[in-house]
Amino acid sequence: MIIDLPKVIGHRGVKDLAPENTIPSLYEATRYNIKWIEVDVKISKDHVPFLLHDELLDRTTSGKGYPYNYLFNEIIKFDAGLWFDKKFVFTHSPSLEEVLNFCTNKNIGLNVEIKSNKGKEKENVNAISALFNKSNLEFQYFFSSFDYFSLELMREKKSSFLLSYLIDKINNKIHLNNIIYKCLNLKCFSIGISSYLINERLIREFKENNLKITVFSNKCIDYKTAVDLWNKGVDSIFVDNPIYFKKVLNYNI
Repeated sequence: MIIDLPKVIGHRGVKDLAPENTIPSLYEATRYNIKWIEVDVKISKDHVPFLLHDELLDRTTSGKGYPYNYLFNEIIKFDAGLWFDKKFVFTHSPSLEEVLNFCTNKNIGLNVEIKSNKGKEKENVNAISALFNKSNLEFQYFFSSFDYFSLELMREKKSSFLLSYLIDKINNKIHLNNIIYKCLNLKCFSIGISSYLINERLIREFKENNLKITVFSNKCIDYKTAVDLWNKGVDSIFVDNPIYFKKVLNYNI
């Protein structure tokens, strides 16, 4: 599967407009004509892949503690919207299968970030890959992770899966060379890098190794910065708030 990455990918849906990693957040992305979305995935006690960014349930749901201590039918009862705004009360953390159905209906691409369930990486990858292998998906997708072991496991599952290695630290030239080696070793098509690390030298090195480049940030990347990065060769920007990107997205709201 070959994909052309869009300039804009919705980050956790669009996490500044609706509670992250929920169906309302994904829906907001489509309202602004975003064609690709990124979500974070972990597993429940009964190995159901569902959307969650953090190690614990506490910040974005009414649940407490590690998600793998709860069955999915318990997790789905936790409120995942009230923390953001009271109008989202009763919003739940959706299963990955629910998200696949959403993407199918809306015909939008999906980036699944495989979050590291420490000690449960194999179970996580097994559950995610099994869902994709059994589903007849007509939209484009790829997998990404900061956890190289999870990417190794995903590559073992299927040689045609598209993988992206996420990086938020580069210590020195030797470390950079090792990162590139790891990407090539797993036949990653892309590398994702934090906005505070990216520079023209890195862009050149990644491009010389035929790696697509995505850029993410802990806060919303502004339009001016995004344009500068695109002009320097970055392929995609993860966006928290699409209202600044009307020139690119061409939405009518």
